Amino acid sequence: MDGGSGDATVAVAARFPEVRLLASPRGRARQMNAGARAARGDVLLFLHADTLLPDGALAAVEAAVSDPGVVAGRFDVRFDNPRPMFRMIAWFMNQRSRWSRISTGDQAIFVCREVFEALGGYPEMPLMEDVELCRRLRHRGRIAALRLRVTTSARKWEREGALRTILLMWALRFLYMAGVAPDRLHRWYYGREP
Repeated sequence: MDGGSGDATVAVAARFPEVRLLASPRGRARQMNAGARAARGDVLLFLHADTLLPDGALAAVEAAVSDPGVVAGRFDVRFDNPRPMFRMIAWFMNQRSRWSRISTGDQAIFVCREVFEALGGYPEMPLMEDVELCRRLRHRGRIAALRLRVTTSARKWEREGALRTILLMWALRFLYMAGVAPDRLHRWYYGREP
């Protein structure tokens, strides 16, 4: 799903005939919901453009959702930067997610379509849509925490600094859980209106 990007997304996608690029209004939740409506499968996998699935990913998803108690899941994550700091950050992200059963979009969240539609899809909010979806999913069944690792870009972490990014992510999550409006968090995170 392309939300009106100004980069080379459309040109890059056009080089891959098996890729179906669709456009939607800007906004992660809107884009993912539009993609879900266009998808044809019983299980929806939400993959960010800067994240790569590992070999065997689809078989792992299929095995996870074959358990009738599992309604969704996510992968462990690793960064495309092999430095020890990024391996440590990924390890903590995976442990936090496994403990809290809250995943972020970088972890390639997958959801049984029937459950996703019953929840109304991703909540239409400018930030924390993945956290809120996971909070809702926890009440519907188990969320599988696959140990198979997706590889995601470390670009933001490299550009803005690892410590600053960690503190920002934890602050945003804490403020969201404390009731701060997602619009306000979006302005803080991106420095602009949603």
